[in-house]
Amino acid sequence: MTHDRLGFLLFAHGSRDERWRAPVEAVAARIAALQPGARVRAAYLEFVKPTLAGAAAELVAAGAEEIRIVPLFLGVGKHLREDLPTLVDALCAEHPGVRFVLREAVGEAPEVVDLLARLALRD
Repeated sequence: MTHDRLGFLLFAHGSRDERWRAPVEAVAARIAALQPGARVRAAYLEFVKPTLAGAAAELVAAGAEEIRIVPLFLGVGKHLREDLPTLVDALCAEHPGVRFVLREAVGEAPEVVDLLARLALRD
């Protein structure tokens, strides 16, 4: 997959407080810096736009043929077990020519667990 056909959707819960989006948008900017040419969008479950469907439509319109959905959640709860798979199924039906790849919640990655522990321990 060429980078210009690859899209990343960072999926987060959302909040009514606009400041809450800053870290999500910072991760999106960092991905874009690390992989120039890749398309990156943040998407939110509730309270904030764009939704997963809206952000995916933007990526598809921009030419993405594969979209990797990265849940920015520390753990797997109801939203990731039930809500997200339903949303991804709807994306697949809406965009049959696009490959959607659902990644694990970032909080489940050993590197993230290690980083969080190190952050907690630093002075």
